Amino acid sequence: MAILRHSLRGLVRVDLDMKELDRLAWKDFANGLFMARLAREDTKELVLYRIAEDADPSAFALHEHVQGEFYLVLKGKITDETGVYEEGDIVYLEPHSIHRPRAIGETVVLVLWPAGVKIVS
Repeated sequence: MAILRHSLRGLVRVDLDMKELDRLAWKDFANGLFMARLAREDTKELVLYRIAEDADPSAFALHEHVQGEFYLVLKGKITDETGVYEEGDIVYLEPHSIHRPRAIGETVVLVLWPAGVKIVS
């Protein structure tokens, strides 16, 4: 799976307003994983994921990004089959990429899907 990755640490400072974050409409997946949809048009979606420190390690299902995925780690760390991504890392996964991300500690990730996701198993 080909990825593009770059760290914005040192260039951009992420300062989350936790009170404003708490005001978003979060979908609770009952495993420590929460999602807030920020925007949606046709198949394109912009979402925030919030993963609790004690989230189930398998909170995310194995899934495919039909037209790729772009994400920015705003807080914490995400790991998957391609590596470990920390606060300030910006990542692009190519179309048809398959992965199962897992958070390390409390994590917030901004995600853009051009065409959503397809659960693999």
